Amino acid sequence: MNVVSPIKPRTAKDFATDQEVRWCPGCGDYAILKAVQKMLADVDADPAATVFVSGIGCSSRFPYYMATYGFHTIHGRAPTVATGVKLVNPELDVWVVTGDGDALSIGGNHLLHVLRRNVDLQILLFNNEIYGLTKGQYSPTSRTGTRSPTSPTGSVERPVSPIGFALGAGGRFVARSIDTMQKHLVDVLKQARAHRGASFVEIFQNCIVYNDAVFAGFTERDVADANQILLQDGKPMIFGAKGSRGLRLVPGKLEIEAVTIGENGVSVADLLVHDATNRPLAGLLAAMQPPALPMALGVLYCDPAMALGSAVHAGLGERQAPPSADELNALLRRGDTWTVSA
Repeated sequence: MNVVSPIKPRTAKDFATDQEVRWCPGCGDYAILKAVQKMLADVDADPAATVFVSGIGCSSRFPYYMATYGFHTIHGRAPTVATGVKLVNPELDVWVVTGDGDALSIGGNHLLHVLRRNVDLQILLFNNEIYGLTKGQYSPTSRTGTRSPTSPTGSVERPVSPIGFALGAGGRFVARSIDTMQKHLVDVLKQARAHRGASFVEIFQNCIVYNDAVFAGFTERDVADANQILLQDGKPMIFGAKGSRGLRLVPGKLEIEAVTIGENGVSVADLLVHDATNRPLAGLLAAMQPPALPMALGVLYCDPAMALGSAVHAGLGERQAPPSADELNALLRRGDTWTVSA
């Protein structure tokens, strides 16, 4: 008689490799790695059907530490490689891991188009507002005034908003979390994975060496309640200690203001209710900055549409099989070529 052993549920360790993790001690990337491994275990993802594709930068060492398929590609081009992987292998669960410099400077063009095309990928942008791998130069998301080796008197540029960029590019799922908020981050990652189409997640990631505590104004425990709002679709926008504050539209203006519940006749009924399908509202939430307004965390926008892969395969109709060698040969020799002579 055969003995059938019960299948053990996967754990986070099942997604970890035996590679030495080579980030700086205290780097926020460790927490993100832990969150991703836990999330995949929680949803019982198949490692053999999961792929992580990265560009260049500290964050882009990520595939080495995942016991899945992985591809450490070239600077800024991870979305392009991942698009090819997904279109040819639509059954795979494909993730892009990138940083603020990789995604928004060198790869800004590629990020734009992967979002516009709505390729069914999860894109994790580790935002530490600095080029950490190359010793701390200012990046596209560095704040005005940031002192760095390439801006010794302070950056005079205005920073890119990753969320604003994603919304402007036509992203259909746009979310934000923090490296140290493990429970929140895991939940956001699960929602990103469940979404069909391009899912964009900005993760505030502390670079302990070159930009330490740059997010402390809303991540430290003593200010988190006052300077963060955790969005919940369909729920009033409440934040602050003991839920004492909320957000509402300024009467007569397309502008958000923070109010205290119970003061000046303000009640919960006066507050904005989060509607994740409302793109203009997502834009307003993305622009909020502490201390005037809380940092918006969670899913800012989610309005699914047909992903590129589905549209491509639907367009192929009955022709699902790849062309034969003879057909490819005929295609290459059909005459649409020319010779450039000196």
